[in-house]
Amino acid sequence: MSLRFRLNLLITLLSLAFILVVGSILVTDTRISIRERVEAASRVTVQLLDTVIISSALNPEMGPTHVVLQGFLASLGYVRSSHITLYDYQGYELYSSPESTFKSDVNPPEWFVKLVKPKVERVERRIRYGTLVVESSAAGSIREAWAGFNQLMLVGLAFFIILNTLVYLLLSHSLKPIGRILGAINRMEQGDLTTRLPEFPLPEFDTIGHSLNRMAESLTAERLLEENRQLTHLIQKHIEEERRSLARELHDELGQYVTAIKTFAVAIANKAKANSTGTGMADIASSAQVIVSAANQIYDGMHNIVRQLRPGSLDNLGLAETLKDLVSTYQVQHPTVNIQLYLSENLQSGNLHSLGETISINLYRIVQESLNNALKYAQATTIEIRLIKISNGELQLSIKDNGIGMNIDAVDQSRHFGLLGMRERVQALHGSFTIESAPGQGTSICINVPDSPLG
Repeated sequence: MSLRFRLNLLITLLSLAFILVVGSILVTDTRISIRERVEAASRVTVQLLDTVIISSALNPEMGPTHVVLQGFLASLGYVRSSHITLYDYQGYELYSSPESTFKSDVNPPEWFVKLVKPKVERVERRIRYGTLVVESSAAGSIREAWAGFNQLMLVGLAFFIILNTLVYLLLSHSLKPIGRILGAINRMEQGDLTTRLPEFPLPEFDTIGHSLNRMAESLTAERLLEENRQLTHLIQKHIEEERRSLARELHDELGQYVTAIKTFAVAIANKAKANSTGTGMADIASSAQVIVSAANQIYDGMHNIVRQLRPGSLDNLGLAETLKDLVSTYQVQHPTVNIQLYLSENLQSGNLHSLGETISINLYRIVQESLNNALKYAQATTIEIRLIKISNGELQLSIKDNGIGMNIDAVDQSRHFGLLGMRERVQALHGSFTIESAPGQGTSICINVPDSPLG
């Protein structure tokens, strides 16, 4: 059922209710008016006839009363709102007044007659040699009332039809923008966010149009933001793949060469020691030992670079052991800082290994970046890392420190690439990222990630 039909139906029902109320009031007033008119006419008629009866009794020479009344009534003719009948002493009818001819062509319906017809009043007068009966008659008044009521009903019906026609046309014109609004909504629903609505003359529809236009602009911006997030996630994924490839190449290729150099240097040193017959051989052995030491430093440095590029334990042992190794490494490098790692019991049994590479590497990078920030800038002495899995499968990661903190409201997080990178990683996982900090009160980072959102 359309809005236009509902409004038109409402106007129709209200109009009908108004007509019924007005008609009820008119019928009530008409009934009262007819009753008072008939009662007044009956009293006047009875008083007039009483006067004639008294005059006839006081003047016997005029003749018998019933004869006098018969002549008087014959000359009187029709009496409005009254029906007069004269009987002789034996009950035979001597005279009956004629019926009203007023609006005799009008035939009111029976329901109208029942609604407005007053109670019939009957007055009898015993006279010499007869009986006079006067009964109230509202037939003429009812026909007159129905004629006026019928005209009023015709006018009301014409007004009702005209009103409903005008309302229908007005609603059709006023609600015409709804079709355009619904069409725009359908196009937006199908993905066409370039749809825009024009200005409408009615302020309500104009407000709706502006709201839909702003919503389309917001959705367009959100779509672009989501596309950028997907692009960022894709870039990060490719970066991780390049890091893994580079780490593998460093480990396999450069590691072999460094190992070969070390092997050759050790062999040279051993031969020099075996043939140590002069100063030259001692110098050769010393130089070979320097090469061995340099090869060891290159090998250790290479392993540190490989660990930074891609922790091998992440692929082999899972996220739990990799986080423990990361915390252990930072603890060795910063012995004055107390770094604590808490994993919930349901993650201790290797469940983290089944989270998938995407979640694992992103959580690892977030923890790594948080530790770097806390150790380099926050001057923290205690860092607490918690990773738990709640009943609905959601992962909750929190990193807290007791460092110098910062004023979050004054910090432009979009210019701090560490915070921005963490936020982008979390949003790519369809999670939530919140940071709380204040000067002198440390920093707390809370991250919620749905279980395996990207597989």
